[in-house]
Amino acid sequence: MIKSQIWNRKHLLGMADLSREEIISILDTAASFREVNRRDIKKVPTLRGKTVINLFYENSTRTRTSFELAGKRMSADVINMSVASSSVKKGETLIDTLANLEAMNPDVVVVRHSESGAQEFLAKNLDAAIINAGDGSHEHPTQALLDLLTIDNHLALMGWESFEGLTVAICGDVLHSRVARSNAIGLATMGANIRFVGPPTLMPSQVEEAFGVRVFHNMEEGVRGADVVMMLRLQQERMTGAFLPSVREYYEFWGLNHERLALAAPKAIVMHPGPMNRGVEITSKVADDPNQSVILEQVANGLAIRMAVLYRLCGVEG
Repeated sequence: MIKSQIWNRKHLLGMADLSREEIISILDTAASFREVNRRDIKKVPTLRGKTVINLFYENSTRTRTSFELAGKRMSADVINMSVASSSVKKGETLIDTLANLEAMNPDVVVVRHSESGAQEFLAKNLDAAIINAGDGSHEHPTQALLDLLTIDNHLALMGWESFEGLTVAICGDVLHSRVARSNAIGLATMGANIRFVGPPTLMPSQVEEAFGVRVFHNMEEGVRGADVVMMLRLQQERMTGAFLPSVREYYEFWGLNHERLALAAPKAIVMHPGPMNRGVEITSKVADDPNQSVILEQVANGLAIRMAVLYRLCGVEG
């Protein structure tokens, strides 16, 4: 792991904002917190006296739990806002909600929202540090950072010394995926080669120009020789038209099984941001493969990354 302590940002809104050195800084910090999470006593006083508010306008299990646990393990006061039972359901606007919360003087507000750019708007209008935990189909920076950390842990095993030249195939519902967008930006910043693999109906327009990636509409061609195969969840809740004939047909052409995985590089790893639709975008045998699947490792690294982000945004000197 390359060592770096460069970090001067108040907010984490997207991967597009981060330099290579800033990404390395977060990965380096997260590596130290991974050790904390392996201890018998996992709590440290790093953020004692700091207040973190989790405000999620969309359902979440891994991300919200991970941020909650990250704050608590560093001794911060963590408040989870239940939007379904809050004043939001009574018509209160986003800016009014955050203004009321800021009256409590929090240090960090972690926000997931269905509208792209919501967190940027809040960052311009509120004093607290804002962390983007997912905004519409735009970005999900902490997911990309945990994915980069996971890949970094396996570079040597895959025969690489750095991200330079690494080939990553991001497969599936790219159109609706903030994970795909953030990963493409972060991986490109680190020097990797990115492929988007999926049906034309689930691919953004002018995707090559917008992201600087290679696009494949054939799964076998897309994963051939890839060092990392990252599957995406089929986000049917965001689909308002007929994007696919059927889920069964989607699996037939785009699902990752061992036959398709065999076309990737010999030591390729398999990733998935979750939640997984087993038998739709990935088979259980591949998802649970102890030799190539690193999906549970992603979850563990998510906690370390979110601890690192909170640590940096709270202005703790490292």
